[in-house]
Amino acid sequence: MTLVVVAAIFDAAGRVLIAERPAGKHMAGRWEFPGGKVAVGESEEAALARELQEELGIECVAARSVMRLKACYPDREVELSLWVLQRYRGEPQALDGQRLKWVEREQLEGEDILEADRPFVAALVQWQPPS
Repeated sequence: MTLVVVAAIFDAAGRVLIAERPAGKHMAGRWEFPGGKVAVGESEEAALARELQEELGIECVAARSVMRLKACYPDREVELSLWVLQRYRGEPQALDGQRLKWVEREQLEGEDILEADRPFVAALVQWQPPS
C-alpha cells in the first residue's frame, strides 16, 4: 500500500487550494488536494514539506495531521494522510504542470474531486480554524 500525504492549504480569505491532476497521470483532469507519495524511510512531515516545495514552491512552516483513510482503486490501494497547513511561506504556483484554484470550503463538494479525497472535503467543510 502506498502512503500519500495531502495538504489543506488556506488563503487569507479562508478558501482552500485544490490542484488538477495533469495529463498523463492516473485520473488526469480530476481535482485533488496537493501532496504526494511518502518515500521509503521518509517521515510524513518531511514528505509533505518536499512535495509542497516541488509542486507549489512553498515552504511548510507549521502543519497538523488531521485525519487518515484508506482508498481502494481497481489498480491500487493508497493510505491518505490529510494535513492542515497552519503556516507557510511563499505563494503557491503550479510547478508540476497542474492547474490550481482557490475554492470556498462550502463549494468543495461541487468540485470534481477524487473519490479518495471526498471524506476530507466533508471534514474541511465542518472544520473551524483555530482563532
